[in-house]
Amino acid sequence: MSNDLIKELREITGAGILEIKNALAEIGHDKDKVVEFLRKKGALKAGKKADRVANEGIVEAYIHPGSRVGVLVEVNCETDFVARTDDFKQLAKDLALHIAAANPLYVSVADVPAEVVEKEKEIYKEEVKGKPEEIVNKILEGKISKYYEEVCLMEQPFAKNPDLKVKDLVAQAVSKMGENVVVKRFARFVLGN
Repeated sequence: MSNDLIKELREITGAGILEIKNALAEIGHDKDKVVEFLRKKGALKAGKKADRVANEGIVEAYIHPGSRVGVLVEVNCETDFVARTDDFKQLAKDLALHIAAANPLYVSVADVPAEVVEKEKEIYKEEVKGKPEEIVNKILEGKISKYYEEVCLMEQPFAKNPDLKVKDLVAQAVSKMGENVVVKRFARFVLGN
């Protein structure tokens, strides 16, 4: 087992050394398969921790060069100990930068008002008028999913690594820090708007 491979996998996934060694022993040395395996395992851990209360954390501010765009984002965790770590602070900075770049409107799918979703569906229904109903439903489902990717922070591809969604980035942080991490809210300000 190469120490360089273990180090690289640790940087990519945030998993512990023992977890990586076990994954390599179980799956082999195919880096992509090991990364996928560890991400799935991290998502399971994050799911188990999602019920835990996260009422500590930080508010991170980001001002884009040129001072025309600014972001405030509240990121919560379970303890002030984790909130003071460099990893947690870096996560908050990355999220603020992403919000400045991607301009999401909501934190998650659950935050999108039902009337907004219905309005989008009406627009999409007009676009696919005349097609068979089962096809229309699949098209609507795909378009709504795409809409969520555009307007929901957690569904967007992460600005620094488009292969990773923001929710996967947060899940990695949960796995690495061992605590529930929640993006509570954000505000994005644009000069003149």
